[in-house]
Amino acid sequence: MTEHTMSVLVENKPGVLARVAGLFSRRGFNIHSLAVGPTENPDISRMTIVVAVDELPLEQVTKQLNKLINVIKIVELEPAMAVQRELLLVKVRADTTVRSQVLETVTLFRAKVVDVSPEALTIEATGTADKIEALLRMLEPFGIREMAQSGMVAMGRGPRAITASPLR
Repeated sequence: MTEHTMSVLVENKPGVLARVAGLFSRRGFNIHSLAVGPTENPDISRMTIVVAVDELPLEQVTKQLNKLINVIKIVELEPAMAVQRELLLVKVRADTTVRSQVLETVTLFRAKVVDVSPEALTIEATGTADKIEALLRMLEPFGIREMAQSGMVAMGRGPRAITASPLR
């Protein structure tokens, strides 16, 4: 099985996310990452879905997705032809004995400290999944107290855009 990233433009209406996710669920596919948000058009949302499946079942799911009335456009994004990013918020134990080491790690990964308390730092990082994993490995020895990680968002590289024609 290989990992595939799909950019799906959908009408911004209630229940669309449930229908799309349900389609993957009924086929027995586990969605590794799912991010949904508005586009430049407030009537349209972009879903970035990362799923590990073989090529043929993915083609079948794509055909079924296209049949859903609220789905406007589906594009599979090749990793080399897309910009892919995730967001991480992580709260790390950082008392005075280790705070400078934590700050050095944050700087190394071009992350930002977004909250400071006497016992902890909250760090914001964006990047590829590999970068986020590497940062977490480096912060783990200090003690991760809490974390929240977004799903991947992705967009094709270059001037071409995945946009929707006017709604049906």
